[in-house]
Amino acid sequence: MTNPFDMKNACPLVMTVQRAGSDIRRAPEGVATGPFLFQMLLSSRTDGEMTAMRAFLEPGVVTHWHTHPRGQLLLVLDGVGLVQRDGGHITEIRAGDSVWFAPGERHWHGANPVSPFSYISVQPVQDGTAVHWMEPVEELGERP
Repeated sequence: MTNPFDMKNACPLVMTVQRAGSDIRRAPEGVATGPFLFQMLLSSRTDGEMTAMRAFLEPGVVTHWHTHPRGQLLLVLDGVGLVQRDGGHITEIRAGDSVWFAPGERHWHGANPVSPFSYISVQPVQDGTAVHWMEPVEELGERP
């Protein structure tokens, strides 16, 4: 699945201020185990530009497996999250932590079962997209 978020053709050409709490939307189905809210901070389909979003997940909501063609940086804002790369261990992350997923690295991230989780994600665009969505995570297995 390609990126189901409504992406613009390019980032703004001049300084742009986006107020906290503005234009918060519900994520489309097919990207996580449950609904979550997001705010696009930068939106583009132009190669080499960045996309960025703030996401707000309720306890237990995790994304489906996905990859980013040029990598992804997550910065945890609040709560307790979980991350896992394909074949790796589930790792707990907390406010102030950052996580780098390498280009093409299959992974998921989301809220632990008892805490909401919010983060900012930043990822560059390649071939018109910043993310490739895959199937749901079937089993979270042993958690930290």
